[in-house]
Amino acid sequence: MKVLGMLEFLSDGVRIAYLDFPPEGAAGQTDRHKTPVLLIHGFASNHGVNWLFPQWVKTLTQAGRRVIVFDNRGHGRSEKLYEPEAYRPQTMAGDAARLLDHLGIARADVMGYSMGGRIAAHLALAAPEKIRGLILAGIGIHLIDDDGPPSGVAEAMEASSLEDLTDPKQRMFRAFADSTRSDRRALAACIRGSRRAMTVEEIGAVAQPTLICVGSEDDIAGDPLALAALMRDARALVIPGRDHNRAVGDKLFKEGVLAFLESLQPAV
Repeated sequence: MKVLGMLEFLSDGVRIAYLDFPPEGAAGQTDRHKTPVLLIHGFASNHGVNWLFPQWVKTLTQAGRRVIVFDNRGHGRSEKLYEPEAYRPQTMAGDAARLLDHLGIARADVMGYSMGGRIAAHLALAAPEKIRGLILAGIGIHLIDDDGPPSGVAEAMEASSLEDLTDPKQRMFRAFADSTRSDRRALAACIRGSRRAMTVEEIGAVAQPTLICVGSEDDIAGDPLALAALMRDARALVIPGRDHNRAVGDKLFKEGVLAFLESLQPAV
């Protein structure tokens, strides 16, 4: 799939870059297939690494879906901010909500991966009317019993080089940030500002049908079954033999998401 360039809009004054892909072969599709899907990427990633390269956009558009991807503030081609306060989860969820408004989309299915799952959960809580179905991927019970990647990840972003780090998780996040050519100063601010666990009461208030997808070898996300048990209408998909990074493009993951979307009631 060839991408010529990204579009932009202002979210409360912050420049956010996005792409809007039409469905393939949309003629004759049912209303449920016409419900757009909004994809929210994880920390230190971007729309390409999380969604284009693993063929998620292709998978969903070929299934008759309109797909919107964007770069979170501080990431990819979106504006870089250097104050932690700019990265509160509710603020980042606001970017996603305003993007839907900008595109005239009243209701969408929303999938977020890792940090993107946290953002999607906050969006579901703050603007439930905008979400038909919710997919939380790469995040399980740590959504509520942990406040995000280890605080040392901010220091890893600020280290002079990868060789200066010895902690395995610090090295993993730093190597990933280097591979995506991220603005590490912005990522350090993002980590410091976005660290907030949801409460049991908050996650229990999320009413949308939810699919929670986590690799069986993922030691970052936490147990998906435990999170599903706290929600009103949630089910868990454990992706066998996959860790946090390798689960992203997994075939079983994609099949599970497509089946979940098919199971949802058509948008009104």
